This record gives sequence, structure tokens and C-alpha cells, in this order.
Amino acid sequence: MRLIRNSNNYGYFFIMPFFILFFIFSLYPIIYTFILSLHEYDGLSDKVFVGMDNYSRLIGDKYFWMSIKSTWRIWIVNIIPQITIALWLAAIFTFNRIKGQAFFRAFFYLPNLVTAASIALLFNVLLDWQNGVINQALASAGLITEKINWLRIPSASQNWVAFIQYWMWYGQTTILLLAGMSAIPTSYYEAAIADGANKIKIFFFITLPLLRPTMIYITVTSMIGGMQIFDIPMVLTDGAGAPEAALQTMVIYLYNQAFRFNNMGFGSAIAYGIFALIAVLSLIVYVLIQRKEDN
Repeated sequence: MRLIRNSNNYGYFFIMPFFILFFIFSLYPIIYTFILSLHEYDGLSDKVFVGMDNYSRLIGDKYFWMSIKSTWRIWIVNIIPQITIALWLAAIFTFNRIKGQAFFRAFFYLPNLVTAASIALLFNVLLDWQNGVINQALASAGLITEKINWLRIPSASQNWVAFIQYWMWYGQTTILLLAGMSAIPTSYYEAAIADGANKIKIFFFITLPLLRPTMIYITVTSMIGGMQIFDIPMVLTDGAGAPEAALQTMVIYLYNQAFRFNNMGFGSAIAYGIFALIAVLSLIVYVLIQRKEDN
């Protein structure tokens, strides 16, 4: 009662709902997942404590390393054109007066508003082997003579998933880069123009260096999201990562182990393995980019 009567303590009641929800839906699952990773558990029978055996198994699991390779390839093929196109579009909108800029910004951002599962279903229809629009268009243009089963060719399926990821996220990347470019003082450009610098030199020696904080944010957040890609390859394939595990990303491998094969303990170890990998890679990317900035 004394706590309630003291008006200085009213703030605790306003922040209490956040902490209650955080403990129930975030902190508790994190702790429970780690405890589960130390056990052998199928979801039905009693847990059997195995210590670090699941982590030892994870380190020597070739399928986990294959899932890392597949995930990385999809992300790299996605992020390079995503940042390149976004930089190009952001530069066009920043340094040129274009009518209807608000419309184009909304248009580019639109794919990001649609759920990934819906987009995956759309491309599942477009890439259909027998009746897909893409095969029919290529055949009508005379570019192919036989229909291509895109989702049964490992490299092609990975490239299509990377393209979908690029298409979904290049709009948001463009908006972020636009915000970064708009924050650069115009006095820098005026001084460069007075010294006789052309647009290319201004872009590479003024705009890009000053965009480094934004680029760090985009790269790190994109990598974190890319390492957790799940819904698009899950919907496009049978969920097992076909063909030849090319679309078996790390999270799909986790899902299959935990919920298809009922290896809850090993699946929990995979979750912590993914977390450790993302944390280390994010730190490495940040340090490397920051070091270049200091030099």
C-alpha cells in the first residue's frame, strides 16, 4: 500500500506490463531453450540430460554446415544487387528533381508490405513447371525450347529465392539510403563543386563515406534477417529444402529437426548455434567497416 500511495512510484506501474510480457514471451523462452538444448527430448517422453552432447553433434553435423552454405549464398546473391540498385535509386532521387517522387517511393516500398508467405505463393505459381507464366513467356519469346523446372535445379532455386528477397527489401533499403543522403550537409557538395569535382567524384568521395553509418546498419540488419530466412523457401519447396538441400536454410533445418523429427533438444542447440553465428558475424562486419572508417 505504501508503494501505491507514493506518487513517485507510479511510473513502475506503467512500465510493468512491458517487463511482464518480456519475461513471459522473450526471456523465459530463451532460458528454456538453452535448458532444453542440454537434454534429449522428443516432446512427449521425459527429458534426458545429455550435457553438451547436442552441441558436439551440431559441430560435426555436415547438414548443418550445408544449411549455413545455402543460407549464405542466398543472402550474398540478394544483398549485392539490393544495395547497388538502392544506392542508384537513392542517388537519382536525391540529386535530381523528379516529379512524383512520393509515388515512386511508395511503389518501391510496396513489396515490403506484402507478407512473405503471400509472395512465395505468388512465385510458386509463376515458377510452376507446367503452367507457370515465366516458362510460357520464355517459350513464347523463343528463349527456351523445353520447360524448365526451376525449383528442381539447386542453383536456379537459390537464385530465385535471392531475387525474391531482393525484390521485397530493395525498397526499404532505398528509403534508408535516401534518409542518409538527405542528412548530408549541402555545404560539402557546394565546396566540392567549387573545387571542380564532377558528380562521380562527389558520389564516391563524399556521399559514400558519409553514408557509412547507414551502410553498417543496412548490412548488419540485412545479414541478421538473411541468416533467419524461412518462409519463402519453406513455401516454395516441400519444406525439406529441396532440391538437394539447396533451399534448406539454417532455420528450416532447425524447424525440421525440432518439429518434423521431434529432436527438440538438438533443435534448441541449433537455435543457439544460429544465434552465436549471427552474433559473431555481425560483430566482424561492424569491426571491419568501422576500421575502414577510422583509416
